[in-house]
Amino acid sequence: MMKIYQRVLFLVLPYLLVSCISTKDVRYLQPSESLVINEEGLVPYNIPVYRVTKNDMLNLNIITTPKGDAAQFYSALNAPTSASSNTASTSVNSNAGTGQGGNSNFYFNGLKVDSKGDINIMGIGFVKAEGRTVEDITQEIQTKVNENFVEGKSEVRLNTDGITYYILGDVESTEMSGEKKVHKNTLTITEALAINGGLNRTVDRTNVVIHRKLPEGIKIAKIDLTREDAMNSPYYWVQNGDEIFLNTRSKNLNGLGKDPIQTLTTGVSVITTAMSIYLILTRL
Repeated sequence: MMKIYQRVLFLVLPYLLVSCISTKDVRYLQPSESLVINEEGLVPYNIPVYRVTKNDMLNLNIITTPKGDAAQFYSALNAPTSASSNTASTSVNSNAGTGQGGNSNFYFNGLKVDSKGDINIMGIGFVKAEGRTVEDITQEIQTKVNENFVEGKSEVRLNTDGITYYILGDVESTEMSGEKKVHKNTLTITEALAINGGLNRTVDRTNVVIHRKLPEGIKIAKIDLTREDAMNSPYYWVQNGDEIFLNTRSKNLNGLGKDPIQTLTTGVSVITTAMSIYLILTRL
């Protein structure tokens, strides 16, 4: 009987060892010889410039002096509600979107980039937006506004609704899945994941897939978060509209490898089941 146990253990033990997760599988940004640093020993920023795409929503505010009247650019719906107000806006501030996704106030009151890649501003007309940076569009609108105001007496503020990104993971990471929004100028993928509680052990950190929306189409890329040279990648920086896909480790799909205790428990169960079946068959 002991020999039988030894044979079963000999067959099952290698499988259990292969199924275990090592510290290299779960540690973020481990040392890498291919990490690019400058002469000062710093990792240079590789932040891609966001370029507006079709169907984007933009928020436009024109700030004027107290005697200014920016409302001439907009319909009565968007004009200031009081005589003392000095701001005309195409949208109002609100909280993040609901569970249905997006921000309803931003959607109904913001500027939509149409199918031709333009935005239409009352009193100014159509402005090309697709493929341009928010800064470039802002400067063009500012130039047109200066034609109606004394230069230096008005300020154009054009923004997206923060950085909106989406995380989709396995069943065990449903708490961090969904639409996310941050109101920051820049956001790294490690910051994005930290905001949402980090990754559990079932997620394959070496194979995080990112779908990035560009004016030309959707770019698909992979990033390995276990290597510190991931900081050199432009996909280390989250852009507005990014979709982040968290893949499950193949070794975790069999129920093993999540933690040592669970692996040991599963291994003992396998051995016990195998022996029970053997004993039943030998008594027949």
